[in-house]
Amino acid sequence: MPASCSPSAWRWISNVLIYERIRDERRQGRSVVQAIDVGFNKALATILDANITTLIAAVVLFFLGSGPVRGFAVTLAVGIITTIFTAFTLTRWLVAAWVRSRRPRELPRGWLRLVPDVTRIPFMKVRLKIFGLSMALCVASIISLFAIGPNFGIDFTGGTLIEVQAKQGEADIGNIRERLTAAGITDPQVQEFGTNREALIRIGTAGEASDTAQQALVDTATTAVSADYDIRRTEVVGPTVSGELAWAAILGVLASLVAILIYVWLRFEWQFAVGAVVATINDVILTLGFITVTGLDVSLSTVAAILTIVGYSLNDTVVIYDRVRENLRKYKKMPLGQLLDLSDNEMLSRTLMTSLTTLLALTALFVFGGEVIRSFVASMLFGVAIGTFSSIFVAAPVLIFFKLRPTDAAEAAAAAEAKEKAEAEDPTERATANPGRA
Repeated sequence: MPASCSPSAWRWISNVLIYERIRDERRQGRSVVQAIDVGFNKALATILDANITTLIAAVVLFFLGSGPVRGFAVTLAVGIITTIFTAFTLTRWLVAAWVRSRRPRELPRGWLRLVPDVTRIPFMKVRLKIFGLSMALCVASIISLFAIGPNFGIDFTGGTLIEVQAKQGEADIGNIRERLTAAGITDPQVQEFGTNREALIRIGTAGEASDTAQQALVDTATTAVSADYDIRRTEVVGPTVSGELAWAAILGVLASLVAILIYVWLRFEWQFAVGAVVATINDVILTLGFITVTGLDVSLSTVAAILTIVGYSLNDTVVIYDRVRENLRKYKKMPLGQLLDLSDNEMLSRTLMTSLTTLLALTALFVFGGEVIRSFVASMLFGVAIGTFSSIFVAAPVLIFFKLRPTDAAEAAAAAEAKEKAEAEDPTERATANPGRA
């Protein structure tokens, strides 16, 4: 379930990118047919950059991960490849068929517009305050990880999880705990789960005991409650396996960030690479803080949520960076702060549309999906919201901090003129100044 959510999100994001780009070209005065053709062509580079960064993460996770992490990586990689293929074959064919059959004179307008076609929100004016707030929250999240500690599930601590349902009436949490203690089970954890008729029992590992001893502990627990409760699910995880899974996931995420740093550096500039990684780390730390403070169960599905958030954050950040790069070429004398505001505003409709639709789908899963996936969905809800926030208020200010371009208008104009003069005097300067930039 967690892995299948990612490809669906990427496919939707890619289609939104295409449609919004087509609208941009139409607003600039192109005909409907020209806008569609140019929109698809310009969206290709953006979609490739955004999805390749996530594909890199999937490949690294596959080689460094194990078990469920590798399964997640395979599902994610297949989803990304099919998304790119579908966006530029099936989607383009369907749009072309619509144009041939209807011969439209104008692009269709939806019933709802989240933002006006043109906005001028001064995001960079408040960048220092919001960036400082974000860093403070990151520090608080790190402190909470040590002060409170994550609520590790049996996937990481090892042990047994038993889901029970009362045969009649409501589940009595206190009575279940008393029965287990009387049966000789040390420190059983019992909590409400799903409806008021259901409960979740957690039993730690029996020290260095064998699998047979652990199974005997499970049999004792089920016997103690089976008179009044139906056993719906039983899971047993060994502490050695759980530790390996945890380290595999951590190493996979760190290695993915390094690989993505290199790719974004080659495709854009080193400032963009640092910004993308800083924004992603910001999202992961805040999400971990949220999981710790709320006491959500940390299981393998939570790891899948964090991996998905990494991909979503990178996707969102790279999409905005792609527009920043395009505007850097178009407005060579514009101060950086003004250019970042322009880029964020131009991408605001796409950013809000993809984020809100993803949040709506996740909210439905949170309400109707049941307790089994609730930790995953809650983490995703928070991560998607934070990812949208960080792509504007964390990733963009990093470019100013590392001086991608002067923020003063006069300095920016002087720098642009100096660069143009250098390129005119030495034609090789253009190639050496921007290696690998597409």
